[in-house]
Amino acid sequence: MNESRPLPAPTDQQRLLVVLRSTPGSPASVPRAPFAGSRVAGLPYGLAMVLLAGILLILGVAGLMLGSVHVPAPVAVSVLINWLSGGEVIPATWRAVYDTIIIETRIPRVILAGVVGATLGASGMTIQAIVRNPLAGPSILGVSNGAATGAVIVMRWGLIGLGAFTLYTSAFAGALVTLVIVFWVARVGGQMTPTRLVLAGIAMSSVLSALTSLLVLTSPDPQLAARVLFWTLGGFGSAQWKLLPLPTIALVIGLGLMLVQARRLNLLMAGDESATALGLDVNRFRQAMFVLTAALIGVVVAVSGVIGFVGLIVPHIVRFLVGADHRRALPAVALMGASFTIGADLFARTVIAPIELPVGIITALVGGPFFIWLLRRDARSNGGTP
Repeated sequence: MNESRPLPAPTDQQRLLVVLRSTPGSPASVPRAPFAGSRVAGLPYGLAMVLLAGILLILGVAGLMLGSVHVPAPVAVSVLINWLSGGEVIPATWRAVYDTIIIETRIPRVILAGVVGATLGASGMTIQAIVRNPLAGPSILGVSNGAATGAVIVMRWGLIGLGAFTLYTSAFAGALVTLVIVFWVARVGGQMTPTRLVLAGIAMSSVLSALTSLLVLTSPDPQLAARVLFWTLGGFGSAQWKLLPLPTIALVIGLGLMLVQARRLNLLMAGDESATALGLDVNRFRQAMFVLTAALIGVVVAVSGVIGFVGLIVPHIVRFLVGADHRRALPAVALMGASFTIGADLFARTVIAPIELPVGIITALVGGPFFIWLLRRDARSNGGTP
């Protein structure tokens, strides 16, 4: 007679995997797309990272070549190599103006665009994880507009006493306050549906846009409107070397903290009850991640203005390529976010050159249809109810 033996207790990872693969529609389930537990594209992780890094490198070199003044590819690469090596490794047989254009203008611009895109991509992926909503993102939730409004308030009343630090602080405060209000409005009876979250974000964006317009119309400064246009549409035309340290440091620290908390972000995707059962203080962790993402978005908006939809589009593509495990997805989303904004900036300054379009227009033209597709897909997956 066979004796029954008790099965070993499942590990935390096994429990999480069961939840992630649970039947759609059950209380503990999460959307299978984009929060699927396994890779969808079937690419090995190393190959996917090499491809993303290669795309970033190609777009970066293209960003040095193209613009109102075309720089030949061999010259752009040679100038870049000499700049990186700190000497004249390759004899300078080109015009000296090319050095000035690339080193003083285009390299800072490409770096700033990459840093902003990586930050927005990582922030968007984190926001989607902590609210368990694939429709969430810095622009959809009004967080970017909140940061811009905070910066405009400081400019409207001339409160820039500490220079750029005041703008960073006010942008961070605006982003954080907006995030708190949106989640307070969307959370009813302890539940937060995708529809309420999106509608609350859209409502806050409308209110903040109206407030920004009011500040501009009532300002005695006739130049404020031109400066506010930069904040509301975004761009990298003002990129300078002195603007790079703070957003770069913020990205390194922020992405590092996200990677440290990657396992906890994975647990959140299983739902609050499951994450709590596995030992996570959900409320405290969620609040800490809210503050972190608001700080990152505030810094980004302070240097580039509002560039929407990057934090919505890029995480979806990355999850398709490498899966939903944040330990793998966060480095990938940083690479793809950087490539996305560098490519958008490249398109914005070349499509009708020498006129330069705001980058926010390009990302909105791409992100708007993408968001509509996500809404329709989410409605179909829920039986027609968004």
